[in-house]
Amino acid sequence: MALQAIRSALVINVSRIGDTLLATPALRAIAHACPEAELTCLAHPKRAEILEHLPFVARVGRVDKRIAGLRGRLPGARYDLAVVFGFDRPLVEYALRVARRVVAFRQGDAALDARLDPAVAEPAAFSRHAVFMRLALLEPLGIRDAGLRLAYRVTEAERAWARATLATAKPGAGPLIGLQVASFPTKAFRDWPVESFAELARRLRARWPQAHFLIFGGGEERERTAWLAAQLGAAATCFAGQLTLRQTGALMSQTHLYVGVDTGPTHIMGCFDIPMVAMYHCHSPSRLLGPLEHPCFYPVDHPHPHPCPETTPMAAISVETVCTAAERALAEHPPRA
Repeated sequence: MALQAIRSALVINVSRIGDTLLATPALRAIAHACPEAELTCLAHPKRAEILEHLPFVARVGRVDKRIAGLRGRLPGARYDLAVVFGFDRPLVEYALRVARRVVAFRQGDAALDARLDPAVAEPAAFSRHAVFMRLALLEPLGIRDAGLRLAYRVTEAERAWARATLATAKPGAGPLIGLQVASFPTKAFRDWPVESFAELARRLRARWPQAHFLIFGGGEERERTAWLAAQLGAAATCFAGQLTLRQTGALMSQTHLYVGVDTGPTHIMGCFDIPMVAMYHCHSPSRLLGPLEHPCFYPVDHPHPHPCPETTPMAAISVETVCTAAERALAEHPPRA
């Protein structure tokens, strides 16, 4: 079936926040190549909300390996095309039950791969940017990218909530600077020392005395975020462990600058035209994971060359280096009113 004739398409991408967002250029590409198709996206139950309100996605649903095994048992294909990211057999088998044509990377099972059309060879690890790794799945279909920018949409209601929340917090004259001090526990090697964040904030306050910091994060890093909030006192408002994912995105969209480590919220920040300083471990440098086509992205890469072991400490990135990047970001993109 020609791409222009496809009327219904399904994308399954059950993954973490960052990996969900890194696939949004592929979603856009599918929607652009199949203009008559209604695009449905199924994502992890805790991450599906990231895809809500995107203009090129008609429907967002939730699925995981357990749920997928129970779905799609009635006869008849519901979709002309399904694209499955990842290597979870139950998800691929679900797609095969509900779609006429299923595309996925080779699953390492000859019988399962034979049912894919096609089973695509996955690019070698670290061979290209993560966005292009996902776009590689679409190449056999003749689908080219329609922009490399990650996509996330804040609604007007969410924006109004964020402004009201900040008005209550009374952050002062600004600039308003978001801080993401930690990645998730299994990627803790990406974390910059929280003491370095404290010193960075002090230096920025010396330059911009009215600067106010919004501390983001989840419950896992509550001890660190609480310590940082205590160090900064009235110059910071700590939201760690208090917000939904979409509330976090809404508040991020109101900042003048963002400084964070390589993790899911940093990928969300990469969707906004707001200056961002992001720090990358040498195991996964910015050339592989940084936001593409971002107008004001200031990456800070670990001084050790890639590749490197995960045990290489992020403390090797100096406060001076990050502060210089932040000062440059604010100088080249002065805070808006």
